[in-house]
Amino acid sequence: MPFFSSNKVGRTSLYAQVGSLATGLALASGLAAAAPFKVTLLVMANDPRLERNRLERGYLGQRGGPLADALKIALAEGKPELESVGARIDLEITEVADAAGARAAAAKAEAAGTAALVADLPAPWLLAAADAVKAPVLNVGATDDALRQADCRRQLWHLLPSERMRADAVAQFLVARRWQQVLLLTGPADEDRARIATAQASIKRMGLKLVATRPFKLSADPRERDLANPALLTGPSVGAYDVVWVVDSDGEFATSLPYRTGLPRPVVGDAGLAALAWSPRFERYGAPQVTRRLTKAVGRPMGAHDWPAWMAGKALVAAAVAAPKGPGPAFAKALAEGELDGSKGVAMSFRPWDGQLRQPLLLSDGYSTAALAPIDGMLHPKNNLDTLGADAPEKLCKVRS
Repeated sequence: MPFFSSNKVGRTSLYAQVGSLATGLALASGLAAAAPFKVTLLVMANDPRLERNRLERGYLGQRGGPLADALKIALAEGKPELESVGARIDLEITEVADAAGARAAAAKAEAAGTAALVADLPAPWLLAAADAVKAPVLNVGATDDALRQADCRRQLWHLLPSERMRADAVAQFLVARRWQQVLLLTGPADEDRARIATAQASIKRMGLKLVATRPFKLSADPRERDLANPALLTGPSVGAYDVVWVVDSDGEFATSLPYRTGLPRPVVGDAGLAALAWSPRFERYGAPQVTRRLTKAVGRPMGAHDWPAWMAGKALVAAAVAAPKGPGPAFAKALAEGELDGSKGVAMSFRPWDGQLRQPLLLSDGYSTAALAPIDGMLHPKNNLDTLGADAPEKLCKVRS
């Protein structure tokens, strides 16, 4: 079985003990040692996204638990394939406290022979880690478009959809529904600033009309209470609109918006209907079985952030099977050029111009899946999946061919 461990000071995980015991038994029985692929998962120490009160709120599209859970499942599922070529993947989980720690941990992992890094880190930390190594780095935690564009890295691959992809998926759905007039509500968080510009660009790109952009703010200051009132923000003074698009990275305001708008209109974006990498209510292409695997293992269904981590594991297994002799150029090439099945009905691959995994997105309200994007009728000369996100002619990444 894959070998999982944690280097957190003062604790040896059960996975490490089990993995060591299995290795010892294999050697004792005279079995040929499998070619090892070391993989290091970098995660935030004391990750605020995993605080109990936040997990309990369960906002649409937010995390449900540690991404390591889904990564481990994918590696375990790949065990038969790995064994068939005499390979194995050993996983080590390393917690880092800042960008400097991420850089040091990445360099240490590469010096110890890691074949690849999987990173669930904020963008600045991710870049620090990527700049410290030559090995492939699989991003499962940062959606920033800049990581795929001006701040790209040759060895950086992205398993979760970018903000541009999510915004394009929502805009495509609005076009299909003929909801042309858009009211945009925008949050005050730092991470919302770039996302607001991305939403506006997708609205323009798809030929929709932006009726107005209004900021909201959750505040205890009585002078600002109107900024948190959905009825006032979406009232008659705005004018006519077909849909409300809300940008709220925190999620608290957005989740209260549906059914409270000034006009009886649908809500999309970060509440109502969202573009997600995965939904536990997706029921096609074997998706329920995928969701149940995580439920069986850790007691929660696979969510929008778990699926990219699961896909990272599948990508690593596929590359190790294609290049079983160990880490090196052949493994990195197989990782970059392979096709993957993620139970979404199509073969998925990495875009060479920005390192992003092509993938359909689910338009979901958390209870059902209304549509898959690309929406029917959205066509591309080569691959319809490239209607989501930056296409090759828009390339801003200078270090990729």
